[in-house]
Amino acid sequence: MEKTNKKSLSVLIGAAFLMATSAIGPGFLTQTGTFTGSLKASFGFVILISVILSAIVQLNVWRVLCVSGMRGQDVANRVLPGLGYVVAFLVVAGGLVFNIGNVGGGALGFNTLLGIPEKVGCFIAGGVAIVIFLMKNALNAMDTLTKILGGIMIVVIFAVIVIVQPPLGMALKETVMPTAPMDELGTAILTLLGGTVGGYITFSGAHRLI
Repeated sequence: MEKTNKKSLSVLIGAAFLMATSAIGPGFLTQTGTFTGSLKASFGFVILISVILSAIVQLNVWRVLCVSGMRGQDVANRVLPGLGYVVAFLVVAGGLVFNIGNVGGGALGFNTLLGIPEKVGCFIAGGVAIVIFLMKNALNAMDTLTKILGGIMIVVIFAVIVIVQPPLGMALKETVMPTAPMDELGTAILTLLGGTVGGYITFSGAHRLI
């Protein structure tokens, strides 16, 4: 019983880190950098609303899929016959586009950290992904890798905060009382939501649990 509980907890943590590492990709970093430059401290409000809406969407999707034990496309087919195939196609197409960007982001990371040319970095990043998925115990390997990368990501984020020393007081104030125009804030919120819970990311975590 205890072994089963530990395995379930490990799968749950793996699913959470899978979504986290998928959401914080090169596209997300580019978007947040752009919006931070234009909205300044008011971007804190965008992050707050995005986190709340993301949690609502993810919890609802996870509940439906995990309780039913069915994948997203199967649930869609139950709602409307044939809809599941459309959903599956859209998720696959979105995943393809997202992961092309992720491979490119990995190449840029190798170039920045190690000076490796971008083209070589693309082959390395893509090769690592292919090797993981070809492994016999790919699920366990993916869980372990996402936990490691997620942990590194958290450490790097806190290190950047300590080094940069942003004006936390102003950021907290603007998080609840933004001064930027609401139309610009709305655009930023929709953009972040599309990159974090749109497409394959929400389904990836729930499908991992199933």
